[in-house]
Amino acid sequence: MGEFNFDEVIDRSGTNSLKWENSGSNGLPMWVADMDFKTAPCITEAVMKRAQHGIFGYSVIPEEWENAYIGWWQRRHDFKISREWLIFCTGVVPAISSVVRKITTVGEKVLIQTPVYNIFFNSIVNNGRFVVENPLIYRNGSYEMDFADLERKLSDPQVSMMILCNPQNPAGRIWERETLQKVGELAAEYGVVVLSDEIHCDITDPGSRYVPFASVSEICAANSITCIAPTKCFNIAGLNTAAVVVPDKKLRHRVWRGLNTDEVAEPNAFAVQAAVAAFEEGEPWLNELNEYIYAGRQLVTEFLREQIPELKPVQSDATYLMWIDCSALCGDDCGDFVEALRDETGLRVSSGGQYGSCGRQFLRLNIACPRARLEDGLQRLKQGAQNYRNRIGRR
Repeated sequence: MGEFNFDEVIDRSGTNSLKWENSGSNGLPMWVADMDFKTAPCITEAVMKRAQHGIFGYSVIPEEWENAYIGWWQRRHDFKISREWLIFCTGVVPAISSVVRKITTVGEKVLIQTPVYNIFFNSIVNNGRFVVENPLIYRNGSYEMDFADLERKLSDPQVSMMILCNPQNPAGRIWERETLQKVGELAAEYGVVVLSDEIHCDITDPGSRYVPFASVSEICAANSITCIAPTKCFNIAGLNTAAVVVPDKKLRHRVWRGLNTDEVAEPNAFAVQAAVAAFEEGEPWLNELNEYIYAGRQLVTEFLREQIPELKPVQSDATYLMWIDCSALCGDDCGDFVEALRDETGLRVSSGGQYGSCGRQFLRLNIACPRARLEDGLQRLKQGAQNYRNRIGRR
């Protein structure tokens, strides 16, 4: 038993939770990337201390915020971030949309590697740009990049930006240094800026480490915009605190202008204190969290193998999300199955089709919850699969 109690079941009703408010009396939401654990106590204490002051005016970014990011990435990820590279932002998604608007022009193309976080599509299409998909290769229960297709599409002069997901969401893949280096070299060769979303980087299996894209080489650093934050790994997304790292001076100025033009570069009264507490004091909590999530992933994998063998978890080593291949049960589209799960059992998961058409045979399951809740979800998943088998005549 560790220092922190991740088994505690917390009632989130009445808190305006996006995840829980519309789930119904029997609902069990395991979809949106939001954990059902209290954040690290050091963060709660920092926020309460700030709240007790009682005045919540405009805030500036102090050196301690920069020091917290610099120290964390040096200590935990062996990446030295220079102070001037850092820009505060209210969130990774606002940063991505802002960068798309500033670095590309209307009518240009932005490349993404599907299946991938669905909001990437929104940030591109809603700003009048076109999505270019470089589908990942799904082979032997895992994903790899299709470099032949990637180079072909990066060579299109209309492709001006690539959004990289590192680690990959929804599949939980940590990209190796060699893979990232090849991406960086191809992007630089064809004049395509790489925006790397690394918000899930600190949720990794014990013994696994992610590689920051900008740390791979000077080529990668000079052509990169990296979005990072404590929000996903410390469960504080509602506090709106993130950072953008841009090593190149000219590119950084453009990003800074874009974030300020869009008014997403100023902190709320708690954003700095929460981030500083997370990175300076939250490491023991995060280490225990990662152990707990890893054990949960093993539980799900074993349960599926024994109880629902048609559902195959994709090999992963990061995030608290599981990407599950349902093709043996549902064929090439599990959308109906996901809807039936919600309607018949109350279990709400994410249908893979929203992450790109190549994700239709998958569902995404959020396992960041107390063990009792996870076990409840697995039983509902089992019942839903049995109902689905009976309906389509499979025994």
